[in-house]
Amino acid sequence: MDYIYIAFPIIIIFLSGIRIVRPTHKGLIERFGKYSKIAEPGFHWIIPIVERLYLVNVTEQMVDAEPQEIITNDNLNASVDAQVYFRVKSDEASVKGSTYDVNNYTWQIVNLARTTLRNIIGTLTLKSANSERGKINKELHETLHKETKNWGIEIIRTELKQIDPPKDVQETMNKVVKAENEKIAAIDSATAAETVADGIKRARIKEAEGSKQAKILQAEGEAEAIKLVNEAAEKYFIGNAQILRKLEAMENALEKNTKIIVPTGADLVNVIGEMGGILPVRKKGNGVLK
Repeated sequence: MDYIYIAFPIIIIFLSGIRIVRPTHKGLIERFGKYSKIAEPGFHWIIPIVERLYLVNVTEQMVDAEPQEIITNDNLNASVDAQVYFRVKSDEASVKGSTYDVNNYTWQIVNLARTTLRNIIGTLTLKSANSERGKINKELHETLHKETKNWGIEIIRTELKQIDPPKDVQETMNKVVKAENEKIAAIDSATAAETVADGIKRARIKEAEGSKQAKILQAEGEAEAIKLVNEAAEKYFIGNAQILRKLEAMENALEKNTKIIVPTGADLVNVIGEMGGILPVRKKGNGVLK
């Protein structure tokens, strides 16, 4: 029975000294309040009362810098918020630094980020602050990295969540944007209408040009016909006005089915022959034309 009374306290002491470190953490073991060694993930046993183990998260973490009012360079109160992503480096020196070199590094990072944002955005106008978010993120990241590297902290990235102007300024900006969009829509509509009108105009011009060209060609054809008639008249009837009169008389007689007897050597017969592509009819017997 005496062994039971001795073993029981030993078991209690052993169990109370068991510590498990997860893969997401590193452990710091102190002995009598002084750093002793680093505790890697896994099973550990510490001496109760004499030793103590502190866990340090070495995974990526995120803190919100919380919205704050910042006066921009153009004297507007902008509501600014940002997020900071960081982690404690897993080497022994960094784990020790995050515990012994800074008191509550999360709270320190938040306040440092807020102060840095005030310094950066205070030099910018509201418009430039919204258009230069990448530049603000870069400057915020560089400042936090510089200030926290001795704490064993790695600043992974910073994200500017919002830069909101005052409500009345926001309403004015929305009206300006709406008016600009309406202006662009009106310009596009007018341009489309102008394009349609221009197309109709070009079509009518083409149609008029076609009609004009047709009339020109018709007039040229008529002129050519008149020219040919004139050339024929000059060829056959210059100096033969009397023969022309005889032809007209013969045309009138033929219309009335009148028989005409023309001597073989008459000029009228020669003219008719040349125009019809035939030879003059020779006199036969009694001098009648055949």
